[in-house]
Amino acid sequence: MMNDSQAHPVIKGIVKQLDSLTPKGKILGSYIIQNPRKAVFMTTKELSEACGVSEATVVRFVGQLGYGGYGEFLQALRDFVDSGLSLPDRVDLPGMKGPGTDLLHRVVFEEMNNLRQFYEAIDMDVLAQIVAQLQESPAIYLIGSRVSYTFAYYMGWSLTKVRRGVHILKGSDSTAIDWLTNAPDNSLVTIITTSRYPNELIKLGKAARRLQHNLLVITDNRLCPVIPFAHLSLVVPSRSIPLIGYPSTISCIINYLVLELVNRQDPRLNEHQERLEQMYLENDILFNMYTDD
Repeated sequence: MMNDSQAHPVIKGIVKQLDSLTPKGKILGSYIIQNPRKAVFMTTKELSEACGVSEATVVRFVGQLGYGGYGEFLQALRDFVDSGLSLPDRVDLPGMKGPGTDLLHRVVFEEMNNLRQFYEAIDMDVLAQIVAQLQESPAIYLIGSRVSYTFAYYMGWSLTKVRRGVHILKGSDSTAIDWLTNAPDNSLVTIITTSRYPNELIKLGKAARRLQHNLLVITDNRLCPVIPFAHLSLVVPSRSIPLIGYPSTISCIINYLVLELVNRQDPRLNEHQERLEQMYLENDILFNMYTDD
C-alpha cells in the first residue's frame, strides 16, 4: 500500500517532509501513510488520540503540509482513499451497515452535505465557460459508461429540449470512436465519469483530444484520470466515500446548465421547441388530456 500510495500528492507531501517534521509530526505522518483508510474518518481529536499527540499538533502538521485546514486535508485524503477502494472495501466502510444504522438519514444527510459543499465552493466562472461552450458548439457529444452513463443520458436528453446537434454515446460501445472521428470541427465532447473511472472513458478522452475536439470533463474527484486530457473540467466532490456514487449534486448541476441555456434566450430556442412540440403532437408521443379519443 505504501509504495503505491506515494505517487499521490497528499501522501507524497507527507513523505517529502517527513524528515523535517518534529518527532510528534513524524508519528502523525507515519500513521497516516500506513493507515489512510482509518485516518480519513477521524476527527482531529480521534487522530491525536490514536497517535498520542495533541490536537494542536495535528493542526500544525496539516498546516505544514500546505493545507488551509483539517477539512481541506481530509478532502485530499478522501480523494486518494476513494480512488483505490474495491466494492468489498466500500461495503465495510463505517456507516454502510450494522444494527441501528439509520441508512436513510445517512444517505439524505450526506447528499445535503455534498450539495452544500459544492454550493459554497463553486467557481461561477467555470460554469459560465461551460454554458458558453454548450451554447456555441456546433455539435455536442455526451459520453458516459456504467453508472455515469445515467448522467450522460440525462444531460444529453435534457439538452435536446433546448438545442439541436446533441448526441448521446455509450462509452462501452466501440462505435463511439466512429462518432467522434466523424464529428464536426470544434465539437464539444463532454465526458461524465465517476469513481471508479472506466478505462474506456480514459481512452475516449485521449481520442477526443487527439481529434482536436473541445473536451469537457465532469467528475467527482480531482484525481480523475480523464482530467489531464480536458480543456475544461468541473469537479463535483463529495465529503464521504460512496458505495456506488452520490447522484444529487451532478444532477443539480445538469439542471442548472440547461436552465442557464434557456435563460440566455437564444432566438433559436423558441423555434426549436415549437418544432419538437409539433412532432410530439403529430406522432402522438406524449399523453395529452385534451386530445379527443
